[in-house]
Amino acid sequence: MTALVRRIGPAGLLVAGAAVWATVGGLGLVVGSAQLAAGALVAATAFAGAFAVFLIVSERRRHEGVEDELQSQSRFLESLVRSIASVSDTREPAEILERTRAESRRLFDADTAELVPPEQAVVRDAHEVEGGIRVPLRAGSTPLGMLELRRSDPFHRVDLMRATMLADFASRAYENARLIEDAREREDERAKLTDRLITAEQDERRRLSIFLHDGPLQSMSGIALMHDAALAALQDGRYEEASKVIESSLERERDTIRTLRDLSFAIEPLVLRDRGFAAAVDALAEQIEGSHRITVSADVTAGEQLAEKAQVALYQLIREAVSQAVRRRPSRIGVTVAANGEGFTTEIGDDGMGERRRGGIEELDERVRVLNGRVSVETGDDGGTTVRVVLPPYAGAGPG
Repeated sequence: MTALVRRIGPAGLLVAGAAVWATVGGLGLVVGSAQLAAGALVAATAFAGAFAVFLIVSERRRHEGVEDELQSQSRFLESLVRSIASVSDTREPAEILERTRAESRRLFDADTAELVPPEQAVVRDAHEVEGGIRVPLRAGSTPLGMLELRRSDPFHRVDLMRATMLADFASRAYENARLIEDAREREDERAKLTDRLITAEQDERRRLSIFLHDGPLQSMSGIALMHDAALAALQDGRYEEASKVIESSLERERDTIRTLRDLSFAIEPLVLRDRGFAAAVDALAEQIEGSHRITVSADVTAGEQLAEKAQVALYQLIREAVSQAVRRRPSRIGVTVAANGEGFTTEIGDDGMGERRRGGIEELDERVRVLNGRVSVETGDDGGTTVRVVLPPYAGAGPG
């Protein structure tokens, strides 16, 4: 009997009781017993009323339970929103992970909350562990580790889902913070490169101004004085003296024109624009050989892979390095450009005995930094110097 009561429950008993008494009332009417029929009807009505009361009470309790559950869900969601706001309140990636750990401990009333390093996380997906749960933290495809929560009360499946939701948001916040940090670093680096470029341009204009003032302008001033002397000699009838002065002035004019032509070639040689990087370096080598009687070899075909602006900048750097080498009076200068895993490596070597001046090395380093590259200088035991310039791989990507 007890087992039957447990099986059908109170509601079933009340319905069964009402049905039994209704049946008894019907039998009373059949046998003509009004008293039995009336008593059975009263009992059936009582059972039906009790069933109705039971339904009302049960439904009310169910509604109260649902209302409590909704309030609990609402409070948790409010806490989750506050936790998300706290996590996203910072832009530092490391602090985001620490706040996620602290907020998850508060949110799930955990005894402990730890960040497990990725190398210690065997299982990469959310899962249960003894006395707790672990949920993954990922920035894109990069694992950041696992968030491990433990408490005395068992975690339920819904807790695992909620913890996963918080971890996913924290992972996205971490990735966004890292991207912002990278963008800030790139912007700072671009600002530094811009400053370097402006400084390099100012230094280049300053060097050009000094060169023109101390070279061609001084020569032109001397030529003008020689013309004045020749004119005075002609006016006095000293024709032979005037002829010698004019011959000397013509020679100085030719030297000045040659200097200006070399300057024009150095600033931007037409062969670099018309025939390419390798041809321009070969022309520079021929010019050095003809002017200074120094053997210059060049193997710079790989430089053709560079973007246009990178070619111009590297050519200027090679020209400057070769000019510095010439001052050391070597018998041989070699220039090579090679593409490798590091990017583009340029070497300018010579067998001169003197050391390169520190100012010249700093000038080369300044030019290389504009290209976001690096420069090093090696001196051989038996003399000679090699300048090595390494440009990043992206120097050869796309148009300049």
